[in-house]
Amino acid sequence: MYSVELYNRVRRACHVEGMSEREAARLFGIDRKTVSKILKHSVPPGYRRKAPPHRPKLDPFVPVIDQILEEDRGKLKKQRHTAKRIHARLRDEHGFTGGITIVTDYVREKKRRTREVFVPLSHAPGHAQVDFGETLGVIAGVECKLHYFAMALPHSDAFFIKTYPAETTEAFCDGHNAAFAFFGGVPLSILYDNTTIAVAKILGDGVRLRTRVFSELQSHYLFDDKFGRPGKGNDKGNVEGVIGYGRRNFLVPAPRFDSFDALNAWLEERCLTRQGDILRGHAETVGDRLMRDLDALMALPPTPYDACDKVSTRATSISMVRYHNNDYSVPVAYAHHEVQVRGYVHEVVIGCGTEVIARHRRSYDKADMVLDAIHYLPLLEQKVGALDQAAPLQGWDLPDEFATLRRLLEARMGKKGKREYVQVLRLLETFELIHVQGAIRQALDLGAIGYDAVKHLVLCRIEKRPPRLDLDIYPYLPRAQVGTTNPASYMSLMSGAPA
Repeated sequence: MYSVELYNRVRRACHVEGMSEREAARLFGIDRKTVSKILKHSVPPGYRRKAPPHRPKLDPFVPVIDQILEEDRGKLKKQRHTAKRIHARLRDEHGFTGGITIVTDYVREKKRRTREVFVPLSHAPGHAQVDFGETLGVIAGVECKLHYFAMALPHSDAFFIKTYPAETTEAFCDGHNAAFAFFGGVPLSILYDNTTIAVAKILGDGVRLRTRVFSELQSHYLFDDKFGRPGKGNDKGNVEGVIGYGRRNFLVPAPRFDSFDALNAWLEERCLTRQGDILRGHAETVGDRLMRDLDALMALPPTPYDACDKVSTRATSISMVRYHNNDYSVPVAYAHHEVQVRGYVHEVVIGCGTEVIARHRRSYDKADMVLDAIHYLPLLEQKVGALDQAAPLQGWDLPDEFATLRRLLEARMGKKGKREYVQVLRLLETFELIHVQGAIRQALDLGAIGYDAVKHLVLCRIEKRPPRLDLDIYPYLPRAQVGTTNPASYMSLMSGAPA
């Protein structure tokens, strides 16, 4: 290829100085056809192929390569053919004798020609996109995976992020509640991927069957739903970008917080701070453009959606209810009963009929047993022999006064002392620990060792009245005055004389 300098000299000689093409060819030592080409172009036009390259070894195998690449489009990205693997299959299965280079060149060019091209989009105010991302963090000193919910408003590029221990139905619903409260309204429509939390099934014509929980959420807030094509994350590219932006800018390095609440409060501050940024291609801040989004949002309903996962099940013979592979206790009176479980992000609430019978912290471990010792006290009162081996009482951190009371009761009353100790523990079903602990301490100081005395002292503490205990006879039976037998009395009975 000739230089631009030569083009300049030849074109000037012919167009300005009036030199003929023949003379220019002789002067510059180039062909006359080259001079004609230079006069048509101000700069070298580059090499132009007039026909596709002829590849006698590869051309008979091109249909095979095209078929392999077409089949790969429906496979997992990590399970698709590389150019090296295609060359090996052509050699072993079809007798190809060419080298790997021509196969690699063809595959690279074929993939480039079939790569998807996207259309720039413009977003009207009042519409949103939702997705989940994940990263690692440290909560309360324990490294764990953080699943973060993101809602983006593409018109203004404002977004909201909140983290959860797991990507669950209740986290999905709670994320909507929190995002709507953050923005102060409900978007006109929300675009999702085809998450199983929202979509139960995709029919042949592309119609989505919504899950019960998602239908309830949508009915509560009345937003319109939209779904992207399966496997096409670019359909909701704005929130996909938010997922990456949030991870790079908010969650690197790995966040360290005492609780999820503390982390989420910090993330909300970061979302608010970003609203002061001016993004590339815009003259207004994110917050200024957000005002148009907020004007288009629908009003919030009077109360937020009850963000929980609802399951009906049955309590077992050991008074446990299984929910998401973990067991939670219920009072023994409800063993073998049908119950309803409502799983929230940080709490599990169990009900029977219209009554709430148990509340527990939510566990995200596997095969965990979450026990409330109070649930088993009525049964232990009947089966006091199991008191020392009762799993619900293991690890129950009670004040030292309880252990002292038990030791004294068992020393004085034996097995009956165990039962009376369980009766004292059952006071915790009704009264707060601080009142029962104070009553036990007072009973120990007074030497009134027994259930009745502790209960009396608890009531006195709550009603703020002085105790009335006969400390000389408690807790034993009243002393009876019995006279000494006189033999003369028997003689008077035999004689019939008055004694």
